[in-house]
Amino acid sequence: MKILFIQPHVASIIQTRWGRISRKLFFFPNLQVLQLAAVTPKEWKIEIIDERHEKIDFNKTCDIVSIYFNTLDANRSYEIADEFRRRGKTVVLGGYHPTALPEEAKQHADSVVIGEAELIWPQLLKDYENGGLKPFYKQETPIDPRLIPAAKRNIGNSLFPIAQIQATRGCPIGCEFCRVPVFEGTTLRKKPIENVIEEIKSIPQKFLFFLDASLTLDPEYSKNLFNEMKGLGKKFCCCGNTDVLGRDDEFLKLAKEAGCILWYVGFETMSQEIIDKLGKKTNKVEEYPIVVQKIHEYKMAVSGSFIFGFDEETLDLYNRTHQAVNEWGIEIFETNTLTPFPGTSLFNKMEKEGRIITKNWVKYNEGELVYKLKNNIPVEKFMSETWRITKEYNWDNFYNIERLKKRLKLGFYPFIAAMFQAHFW
Repeated sequence: MKILFIQPHVASIIQTRWGRISRKLFFFPNLQVLQLAAVTPKEWKIEIIDERHEKIDFNKTCDIVSIYFNTLDANRSYEIADEFRRRGKTVVLGGYHPTALPEEAKQHADSVVIGEAELIWPQLLKDYENGGLKPFYKQETPIDPRLIPAAKRNIGNSLFPIAQIQATRGCPIGCEFCRVPVFEGTTLRKKPIENVIEEIKSIPQKFLFFLDASLTLDPEYSKNLFNEMKGLGKKFCCCGNTDVLGRDDEFLKLAKEAGCILWYVGFETMSQEIIDKLGKKTNKVEEYPIVVQKIHEYKMAVSGSFIFGFDEETLDLYNRTHQAVNEWGIEIFETNTLTPFPGTSLFNKMEKEGRIITKNWVKYNEGELVYKLKNNIPVEKFMSETWRITKEYNWDNFYNIERLKKRLKLGFYPFIAAMFQAHFW
């Protein structure tokens, strides 16, 4: 029997030609799919079709079509699912969006997987073999991280220069806009370090991207992980919070020695009032410059993420943010429009208030406005100012000689990571 995994692709909102090319060529296979492949019984044949690289042949011979997707990909995923079902194929949908809206997903599928799937998937396949496929499969409790196998990586396109990996799942911080708790829960679960190291050793790619919500949630665990990664010859990027990155020199030293070249840092906003209402207890705006300085001291790059569209925003926040990142000298200035993803407390609150203006999921790309603003800033001004400061920092001044010199001082790999990220955004 055969499973056909589909990775859908939608038109990107990325503005630069290089950004569109890099998204198509250099992004990685879906780690969720590779995890499912690892727990698929050997009697099942697996094929992956990635729409970024090949067209879908809807006449392919297979028993099950499986699509795992996020909200941005939902519309396209439903189109693909409907076409396969029209041709008599059994379709299974899973991932973040079906977990958040399982009843919606069921309209386009024979079965929907809700939440983590590593323990559910083998049972689903067994039920299919016995002619008793259920409409929904739900992981009721968080999976013991010791039971999560290494991803099966010897399938699909092996030419990607970057591989995804995950050492922990879940996030206890509780930001109202965050999708992680919806899918992974609010309890931090850590894989045994020896399991993570063995998986890293099995990955042929030199460059890794850690999918963990944050590798600073348990600093001691990450320190031990970094210590074990020394000498493996890998270079990696990962996410971290400001409280640890601005204070723990030992943590930063070990991260650098393990091969870290870039930190994605969710600064979110320059307003402490907004931070406090978000519930992001790790962030103190006054400490942001120290965070950047510390990371740079250990020769790693910084991709700083900021969100615009909060109710408490004032018009001066755009220029204050732009001025601040210029003073800090971060490598990448990532700006996002606040997006109430289904399943989050932000979505539930805004829907209750009647502020959601569209459920056209392709617009949930963190670049378009999908709700009514309450901060009295005209929509046109909001969009133009966000675009202006992003463009000025990442593109117009990217090749400024002084900025180039500062990036080069970080070393070859952080410099290359910064170059790639800036053109991507």
